[in-house]
Amino acid sequence: MKQVEIFTDGACKGNPGPGGWGALLRMGRHEKELSGGEPVTTNNRMEMTAAIRALGALIEPCEVELYTDSRYLIDGITKWVAGWQKRGWVNASKQPVRNAELWHDLIRETARHKVNWHWVRGHSGHPENERVDRLASAAAEAAGR
Repeated sequence: MKQVEIFTDGACKGNPGPGGWGALLRMGRHEKELSGGEPVTTNNRMEMTAAIRALGALIEPCEVELYTDSRYLIDGITKWVAGWQKRGWVNASKQPVRNAELWHDLIRETARHKVNWHWVRGHSGHPENERVDRLASAAAEAAGR
């Protein structure tokens, strides 16, 4: 199984507001940057979209080390999703799960791969996190124009 590193980030200018996402895919010496934006969205949606689009860009199943500064993303996919599925997509407060359609997309994309999730502190000088933060911020600014 091919090994890939993925670094993702989301950004929002206002929350909700114009948002962007960025991802860096690395396999050996090969790198690919991806980004995109939406005119009205939230930071959490952009964090999720970055991971979904990055995983979706992989043509074949891979072993993935995915790095993000979003606890929401990591906790959601590694801790909360199982309970939401059992409860019919309502959260512990008996409310519909926010961003459920994106969680479904993320579950579908992660099922194709062996994904190891890693949290990195945002805005702390981590080179790849800073790089995808710039991609996400530029996409958010473009979406706001």
